[in-house]
Amino acid sequence: MPRHPRFLPPDNYYHIMNRGNNHMPIFTRTEDYQFYLQKLVELKTEHPFELYHYCLMGTHVHLLIKVNKNSDFSNFSKRLNLSYSSYFQRNYGTLGHFWQGRFKSQLISNDAYFIQCGKYIELNPISAGMTQLPEKYPWSSYRYYALGEQNSLLTEDIFYQDLGANSEERQQNYIDLVVEASIVEEMDKNDAVALGNKKFVYNSNRKARYHETNKNSSYRKRGI
Repeated sequence: MPRHPRFLPPDNYYHIMNRGNNHMPIFTRTEDYQFYLQKLVELKTEHPFELYHYCLMGTHVHLLIKVNKNSDFSNFSKRLNLSYSSYFQRNYGTLGHFWQGRFKSQLISNDAYFIQCGKYIELNPISAGMTQLPEKYPWSSYRYYALGEQNSLLTEDIFYQDLGANSEERQQNYIDLVVEASIVEEMDKNDAVALGNKKFVYNSNRKARYHETNKNSSYRKRGI
C-alpha cells in the first residue's frame, strides 16, 4: 500500500523525531555526533529551514524547526538520513534498514507551548538517565539558551526574548522554566498530530485528515 504524502504545511513549526531501526544505537562515539551536526550545517544551507532546538540521543534525534518550503525540508531529510546511514554503515559494518521508517512530525503552535516544547527536547538526556544536568550534555541546544554558548546552527527561539531584559536574565529564566506535564504527555505520544491550544490542535487534526483522504489536497500535489 502506498504511503500517505507527508503533511508538512509550509510556514509552520514542527517537532521532528527520527529513530534508529528497532531502537538501535545511531550514535556510539563523539565523531558520530560531530558528523551528524556537520551534515546538518552543510545541508541546511542548501535546503533552508529554521532550527530552534535540537537534541541528539543515542537512538534518536529531536528537532524543533520551521519549514519554509515543505519540499526543501523533505529533500533535506532524505539527504541527511542517507548520508548519515551510509557513514554509520561504512564505519561500523552494519547492514539493512538504518532508520525506523520516515521521520515523525508534530505541528507546534507559536504560543506559550513553543519554548516549553524546545526545553522538553533538551531535557531528554535527563529523562533517559544519561545526565543529571542538561548543561553537561553536549549534543543539544540547551547550552545556547541557558549559558549563552554560540551555535551557528540555531535560530533563536521566537519567545526567548520575552524571558528577560538582558542575556543574564533570559538565561536564568530559561534554566528555571518548567515544562508543563501536559506538554510532556502530548510530546511523548507517537500519534499526536499537533500540540498547542485546543483550537490549534482541532484545526490541525482536521487539515491532516483532509490531507490523508483527499487526493486534491494541495500538500499531495507538492508530492511530500
